[in-house]
Amino acid sequence: MDGPIDWARQTFSQVVQLPEKYGVLDLTGGVIPESEFEYSIGRYDEDRRGLYNTEIFEGKRFIHIGIDIGGPIGTECHAFTACEISHFGYNPAAGDYGNVIITKQVIDGVNVWALFGHLSNSSLEGKKVGQKLSAGEVLGWFGEFSENGGWEPHLHFQLSLVEPSTHDLPGVVSPAEREQALRDFPDPRLVLGPLY
Repeated sequence: MDGPIDWARQTFSQVVQLPEKYGVLDLTGGVIPESEFEYSIGRYDEDRRGLYNTEIFEGKRFIHIGIDIGGPIGTECHAFTACEISHFGYNPAAGDYGNVIITKQVIDGVNVWALFGHLSNSSLEGKKVGQKLSAGEVLGWFGEFSENGGWEPHLHFQLSLVEPSTHDLPGVVSPAEREQALRDFPDPRLVLGPLY
């Protein structure tokens, strides 16, 4: 990395077009609460002990290092700036991302990757590594339970300053990994804006 990114100087397209009113969930109790809102936000750097019970989490990983945006199946996800697809694929394990697209963008001369997880099967159709996307272009849609890793429809959006080796990044980490993870995976609100 050449230097720090001046995030405040950037202008980004919306990743998901949110309505004026949406819910901000508290997942610290290990359960997904009922929400009166059609759209909801799950927070970054949240201790979600008890929520992640499938084998891939080993009972140790529960600090969330992306932001979740919940909404209807088929909700559009957009590139937030000019980018290219660096990885995509299907993570099939229960509780995993299901369909994933990772984009690579250069911001202030720094390579930044963005993971879009829990997408529909149709989101991967026609995609190619190296494919260019423009700011605001639709890159995928929220998937349903059977194709998104077994979750209610939502987008897991995560930034990374570390190049992924495949179509995967750890979306939750253990408390021992937290400090490094917060450096490697910056707060998505730098792109998404002050959602909460």
